[in-house]
Amino acid sequence: MKNLGVVSHKKKVYIGTDHAGFELKQELVPFIKKLGFEVFDMGAFKFEDGDDYPDFISPVAKAVALNPEHNIGIILGGSGQGEAIVANRYPNVRATVFYGNPGIFSKYQIVKLGKLHNDSNILSLGARFLKPNVAKKAVEIWLGTDFSNEARHVRRIKKIERISREIKNNFDFK
Repeated sequence: MKNLGVVSHKKKVYIGTDHAGFELKQELVPFIKKLGFEVFDMGAFKFEDGDDYPDFISPVAKAVALNPEHNIGIILGGSGQGEAIVANRYPNVRATVFYGNPGIFSKYQIVKLGKLHNDSNILSLGARFLKPNVAKKAVEIWLGTDFSNEARHVRRIKKIERISREIKNNFDFK
C-alpha cells in the first residue's frame, strides 16, 4: 500500500455506516489509516440489525459540509443509494455512489470520474454488492484522485452550489 501523500496531508476522512456496512467499515478504517489518512469513525460502533443509516450518515455529511476544504467522507450501506441521498441533503456535499457494477466502464472508472469531474467529497459504498478487496481498491482510487479543476467542471459545481443556496433561501425549513 502506498501513502497517498499529496491528498492525505490536508484531508480528514470521516466514515459511517449502519448494520449493512458494519463489517466492511471495520476493514476499511485500518486500511485508510495505512494509506496515511486521519480517520474519524462516526459509527455504527456495534452491529445492530435494526439501526437506521441516517443516524450514522448525517454526522459524516455534517463534518464534510462544515469544512469541505479539509474533510471528506466515506459512507456505507446496503446499496449506498439512500446513504448518498442523506449526504447530498447537506450543503457543500457531493456524494457519489459505487457498488462495483462495471457497466460500460472499467470497474473503477466511475469512482475516478466522480472525483475528477464532480469533485465528490463523499464516497458512498453499496456494501451488499462489494467484496472487501473491491471496496478497498475503490477507496484507494477515490482517495488518490484529485479534482481536475477544468473550467467546465468548476462552472457546473458552482451552478450546483447556487441551486442549493436558492432552494435554501426560497423554502422555510423550520
